[in-house]
Amino acid sequence: MGRPPRFRRRRFSLLRFILKTLAVLGGLWLAGFAIFLTVVFTASPPNPMPHADGIVALTGGDDRIGTALALLAAHDAPLLLISGAGHGTYLGDFTADDTAAATRYASAITLGHMAGTTHGNALEAANWAQAHNMHALIIVTADYHMPRAMQEMQQALPGITLIPAPVRPPAMRKLLSLPTLRMLAGEYTKYLVVRSGLGRLATTLTALDQ
Repeated sequence: MGRPPRFRRRRFSLLRFILKTLAVLGGLWLAGFAIFLTVVFTASPPNPMPHADGIVALTGGDDRIGTALALLAAHDAPLLLISGAGHGTYLGDFTADDTAAATRYASAITLGHMAGTTHGNALEAANWAQAHNMHALIIVTADYHMPRAMQEMQQALPGITLIPAPVRPPAMRKLLSLPTLRMLAGEYTKYLVVRSGLGRLATTLTALDQ
């Protein structure tokens, strides 16, 4: 015997409701993603750079350390934290161009070895800023990573002024390539997770890549 017509109608109504809900959520995600892309593609550091108490460079991408060292050399802040350097990493373990600058300013640089995620970077930066009684920090990371990094930093560093200094990595030079769009879509989804307050849970279940 076939199922009663009333049951089939209910099942169809439920399926239609689910499809409509998914369509609405998908539309909201796409609209938010478009805004995210606009923010990323137009991101640039302030000019002139405001003076701060410290610089926090998040490892994990090209040119971040070089940019942070340049800010340190320009006296935009007296101290630099390289967060997420990894265990066993030393100042001499950077590129040849950065090594000389890192060695020159070694006394002003702290290597953070504990962070393995963006959430960990924020906690590491918070401990460092508290230890040095800092009130303003320049945050250096990739432009596409900056929204999530700033969200994590704001949660871990309430009351501290955060100044973004985004870096355009080589991967972002082909803006319309499929790998770049896939990377950006993944980063936007991670940002939504953090923005929703689920970042700590997501970090516990599976580390969020930088």
